[in-house]
Amino acid sequence: MAAMKVYSVDLAQETIAALRSQVEGAVVTPQDPDYDTARSAWNLSVTQYPAVVVTAQNAEDVVAAVRFARAHGLEIAVQSTGHGVTLPADSCMLIVTSRMNGVVIDAEAQIAHVQGGAQWHHVLGPAQEAGLAPLLGSSPDVGVVGYTLGGGMGWLARKYGMATDSVVYFDVVTADGELIRASANEHSDLFWALRGGGGSFGVITSLGFRLYAETTIYGGNLFYPIEMASAVITRFRDWIQSAPEALTSAVTIMNFPPLPVVPEPLRGKSAILVRGCYAGPVEEGEALIQQWIDWQAPFINTFHAMPVTEIAAISNDPRDPMPAFASGGWMTGISDETVETLLRYAVPTDHSYPLVMTEIRHAGGAIARPGADSAAFSHRDAPLVLSLVGASPTPEVKAALSAYVIEMKQALGSAMHSGVYMNFLEGHESRQRTRDAYSSDTYRRLIAVKAKYDPENVFCHGFDIPASAN
Repeated sequence: MAAMKVYSVDLAQETIAALRSQVEGAVVTPQDPDYDTARSAWNLSVTQYPAVVVTAQNAEDVVAAVRFARAHGLEIAVQSTGHGVTLPADSCMLIVTSRMNGVVIDAEAQIAHVQGGAQWHHVLGPAQEAGLAPLLGSSPDVGVVGYTLGGGMGWLARKYGMATDSVVYFDVVTADGELIRASANEHSDLFWALRGGGGSFGVITSLGFRLYAETTIYGGNLFYPIEMASAVITRFRDWIQSAPEALTSAVTIMNFPPLPVVPEPLRGKSAILVRGCYAGPVEEGEALIQQWIDWQAPFINTFHAMPVTEIAAISNDPRDPMPAFASGGWMTGISDETVETLLRYAVPTDHSYPLVMTEIRHAGGAIARPGADSAAFSHRDAPLVLSLVGASPTPEVKAALSAYVIEMKQALGSAMHSGVYMNFLEGHESRQRTRDAYSSDTYRRLIAVKAKYDPENVFCHGFDIPASAN
C-alpha cells in the first residue's frame, strides 16, 4: 500500500487546499483514497510515489501546478499515459495531462492542433474524416507528446519522416511557470531542442503538426516458421536495398506466450515475421509483397488494403496496461554474423524466451533527409533500428532482462551503431544513455537550452540533459 512508503516531502493540508482552489482538475496526495490510481503508469513495472499529483484540465492548471512546485521546492515529472517512464516520479510533483485531449483539425492548412495529453487515437479519427493522416506510431493508445518529443518513428516514417519533424509549434509551460510558444519564429532554440530532445525543458500543453493526404495503406504481416528465420532475415536485408520510400518495413522475431488470447497456430510458439506498410497505390504494395510469396509462401498472410485508422493492426501492440521492458539502438547493417547472433539471443535453444519481440526496422528515406542542425533528433544516417521488448512482471525479471540485453548488444558488436533511439529505451538505460542519442555538438547545444529555460533542473525526470556541462 502507498501508506508504507516513506515520503521526503510532507505538504500541509492547508497548502494542498490552496492548490486545489487554483486547479480545475484533480489534486491528489498520498492521503487520498484514489492516490494509487492517480500515480499509476501504463507500464505496470513502474512504481512511483509522488508527493502530489495534479491531473490537469487545461493549461492554466499546468501553470498553477508548476508554480506550486517551484514555491515548495518540488521537482516536476510529467505523464500522459505512462508508456515510457524514464525516472519514477518519487517525492515530486507529478503532472498528469491525460484529461487534456482536445483536437482541432485545420483541413485546409493540413494542421492538427492538439492538447498535450491526447493519445494518437484522439487525432487519427478526426484527421481521417478530413482525408488526412498524422505520423502516429505503432499504437494509437500512446501519447502524442511523449512520442513526438523523442522523435516518433511510425509506419509512415520513410515516406514522411519522423513525427517531430512535422511539428510547427509547441505551447510550453517553462520552469518559471510561464506559458510560451516555441516555433521556428518564437523561442526557436527551445523549438529546436524539443524536436527530439525530450520533455526535460518544460510541460507541453498543446502542439501543432502537419498532416498528410493518406487514407488507404497496404499493410500487414507475413508469418514464416522460426526455422526459416536466418533465410528470412537475410532476404529482408537484400530486399530493403531497393525498397521505395513509400514502404516502411521490419523483420520481427516473435515468441508468443502460451495464452488463450493468442491464436492457436501461434500459441506458445515462435515465428519470424515480415511486416510493413506501403503508403502508395495498393497494387504497388501488393507487387512488393508478392515477391515474398513467390519466394516462399508464409503460413499466415495478413497483408491487405486498409484504412489508415486500422494501422495499429500491423504491430498489434498490447492495449491494456502491462509490466513491460524495452530497449534497442540504431544499427549499421545486418551481416551473416549479425543474423546468427540475433537468433542466438532472440530464440534461445533452451526454449526460454527472455524477449517477446526482437525487431529490426528499416529507417532511411525521409527520416534521413533533414539537415543535422534542423532539430535535436540525431543519428539520421543509421539505416536500421533495433527494438527489443520483454515482459517484466517482477523487479527480478526486469533486472535479468536488462543484463541479457546488455550481453546481446555487446555480442552484436559493430552491427550496433554507437547511438540510440530514445523512444525505444526506458528507465535506467534511458537515463544512462541519453548522451548517446545525440551528436556531441547537439548534446552541448541541448545543455545550453536547458541552462536557459530550466537552470535548476526542475524537469529532471525525463531524458538526462543537465543544465551544466560540469
